[in-house]
Amino acid sequence: MHSLREGILDGTGNDSSSAIKSTAPSFSLKAILRGLRHILWPKAASADSSPRQLRPTAYLDGLRGFAAFLVYIHHHQLWAHGAESLQSAVYFENAYGFDGEFRLSTFYGIRNFFTGGHMAVAVFYVISGYVLSVKPLALMQSGEHLKLADNLASAFFRRWFRLYLPIIATTLVYITSWHLFGYWNFACPPKETFGDELWNWYVEFKNFSFLFKEGGWIWVKANTHTWSIPLEMRGSVITYMACMALSRATTKARLVCLVVLVGYYLYVVDGYYGALFVAGMLQADLDLLARREGGYFPGWLRRLERHKTFIYYHLFVVSMYLAGVPSATNKVEDLRANPGWYWLSYLKPQAVFDPKWFYLFWAANMLVAAVPRMGWLRRWFEGRFCQFLGRISFAFYLVHGPILATVGDRLYHVVGWGRPVEAGEVDMLAAWRDLLPLPKVGPIGLEFSFLVPHLILLPLTFWVADIVTRMVDEPSVKFAAWLYKRVQGGGKPEMKPESNEMMLRLA
Repeated sequence: MHSLREGILDGTGNDSSSAIKSTAPSFSLKAILRGLRHILWPKAASADSSPRQLRPTAYLDGLRGFAAFLVYIHHHQLWAHGAESLQSAVYFENAYGFDGEFRLSTFYGIRNFFTGGHMAVAVFYVISGYVLSVKPLALMQSGEHLKLADNLASAFFRRWFRLYLPIIATTLVYITSWHLFGYWNFACPPKETFGDELWNWYVEFKNFSFLFKEGGWIWVKANTHTWSIPLEMRGSVITYMACMALSRATTKARLVCLVVLVGYYLYVVDGYYGALFVAGMLQADLDLLARREGGYFPGWLRRLERHKTFIYYHLFVVSMYLAGVPSATNKVEDLRANPGWYWLSYLKPQAVFDPKWFYLFWAANMLVAAVPRMGWLRRWFEGRFCQFLGRISFAFYLVHGPILATVGDRLYHVVGWGRPVEAGEVDMLAAWRDLLPLPKVGPIGLEFSFLVPHLILLPLTFWVADIVTRMVDEPSVKFAAWLYKRVQGGGKPEMKPESNEMMLRLA
């Protein structure tokens, strides 16, 4: 009797009929509901009885996830308060005491929990530089150059798909929903026809996803928060190329070259994102070297090790201060007008166009370096909540904007945070305006009427992000790995010519 593992067509006679019966799919209502539940409802953490095992860099996953959460908060704060008054949004993005305004949400350190989105993006780039390079650097330090070449080839091939396929899926579903359900959104008013919408989306995305694009929009208009992804791709290329270029360098030379690259991107040209990625790579290199026995490690850093608690706590404090850099404009004169930033403004290099990124470079690097050396902070980022945020972080980043512009905008109108209507303007959300006005009591950024909509918005965004993670993000990663294997011939080694002489005969 043939095994069912051979397949239906491999059996004969009665064996095939029994195979058909045993392998026929079940389309019962129970099976369909179970499938829908798997798609629409995330698996509970408690469902897995196995002990939770964390990777050595799990704290970076949690930090990235919490940073994505800060982006969510930042955009909601500016959307709601900017709708009421642009001046309120200006106060949010300036320092404590600016223009005589002393608000809790702008106080040093505390402000990062209200407007920490810019700092979060800088942290994303440092973490990416770290995690993209840690495996190649380990192979480099071990002298396994063939494995290093294979690793970089695979990572480089898969990177575009990993970053852009989720954007394709989420933005395509989003623009389709405008015409399918016939609703309006303030952030990107729909085109007249779905055909026009698709063409506009295609033109925007093809230009947006071109790595060497010059000029034009830096995002897809359907989701303006995607502006950071092309810089993520460029930073990834910089990291991979640095790994390849320095793969044969001595340890000392490699460290010196990385420091020079950081200085180049930060002080010579306006390439802050490149500086953030390379600095993350430098941190990964130093962490790996510190754990190796008998290898080279800078002696001056080794001598400072006994003072590490003092040093890293102070780096954390400085990081929190610099993370609150005023960002209402990109003019250095406006930065100097903010209390506590006059003298610091003179540190900005000539090459940096937007001053905030220079200070966020230092803030993000200090934070990433300090977190694993501060026990309580590392435990927080390794906790279940931050690890959950880390797992859904990319999808959370991609979907929070569309949800804000659709559901969020309407809920804010309901409770009294609607945009004022200009003379002659059609109020597209008149049916939602002030349906349930709530009092705006409490400190700015923590008003009762601002917090209530998040009883719906936050769980909804988590839920949609979890679905997108499982149905789009994770399959995109698997697809990229599958495609790379296919272009390699399904993993089979390619036939090589017997000799150069044979190649010359065929030429």
